[in-house]
Amino acid sequence: MTALLEVEDLRVSFRTADGVVSAVDGVSFSLEANRTLGIVGESGSGKSVTGLTIMGLSRGESTDISGSVRFEGDDLLAADDRRLRAVRGDDIAMVFQDPLSALHPFFTVGDQLVEAVLVHRRVGKGEARRRALELLGLVGIPAAERRMSAYPHELSGGMRQRAMIAMALINDPRLLIADEPTTALDVTVQAQILELIRELQAEREMAVILITHDLGVGGGGADEVAGLYAGRVVERASNEAIFEAPQHPYTWGLLQSIPKMTDERADELVPIPGRPPSLIAPPSGCRFHPRCPYARPSHSRIDPRLEPVGAEPGHEVACLLPERVRRNLWARLRAGATPAEARGVAEDPVLDESEREAAP
Repeated sequence: MTALLEVEDLRVSFRTADGVVSAVDGVSFSLEANRTLGIVGESGSGKSVTGLTIMGLSRGESTDISGSVRFEGDDLLAADDRRLRAVRGDDIAMVFQDPLSALHPFFTVGDQLVEAVLVHRRVGKGEARRRALELLGLVGIPAAERRMSAYPHELSGGMRQRAMIAMALINDPRLLIADEPTTALDVTVQAQILELIRELQAEREMAVILITHDLGVGGGGADEVAGLYAGRVVERASNEAIFEAPQHPYTWGLLQSIPKMTDERADELVPIPGRPPSLIAPPSGCRFHPRCPYARPSHSRIDPRLEPVGAEPGHEVACLLPERVRRNLWARLRAGATPAEARGVAEDPVLDESEREAAP
């Protein structure tokens, strides 16, 4: 099947007074219709900038962008502002991270929904209003007629998020980018919003990019997951592989940060040590090595690239540890070992001949 969206070697940097911030550094992925890609990573990993660049919203005098973003074969990075305005909100739509900031405080929810229709469709205000009411009802907002006259601050967080989803879907986009759609919502509303997105996707057969810091959210409803760290994809795999056989220590850290639904109340979350690196002066070699419990001295000098791993097609990882060592490490961590307890596997000098050649 032909990909709906193809992102190849995307690089986005911002020139600031402190230096050049390399927010996205060589990100590549593709997405087919009716499929979901979860982009997961810590704050500052480049997730939101990737989504904004696809939408053409990161352009500016101090921004340098290279690579390609092809939507149905059309390179959006080469498109002029007029073309982008035609695509944005019509073929591609985005649910922004903070709906209270994304919605205009001076206009009612109804006015903003109607405007979204009128910009892209040659219809009258009456038809646009009927479409807005239909979408508010579709996303589960009660008393939709009354909510049309409400201002954003008069809605709850969950209803504002639903209104944002209604605005994004009002013109039947082919691709929906949802940037942290469950931020600041309680767990019940989070589940409702995610289920709503899945239902609407199934009805409309649209592609979805789900951007989140929570691997439980990004992986749970995605067909494929890409883990971003310091502007780069460090692991990409199917939903099943990312939970059952992850290959990167960063992915293990994200998984161990997810609360587990067990009876062991004493179980503690295991945070990733340290802090995300500066994108002005990122570490040499493997960018994760200063925080990796299993790093070897040579990892500060060798820059890993994404390479196929395991038996499943499409599973790629950028890690310098030998594959057998990674499998054994994950098995110990999954059995309950701490990173310190599992570290001995990474330090094991007994490797077969092929691993001796691959090991740094």
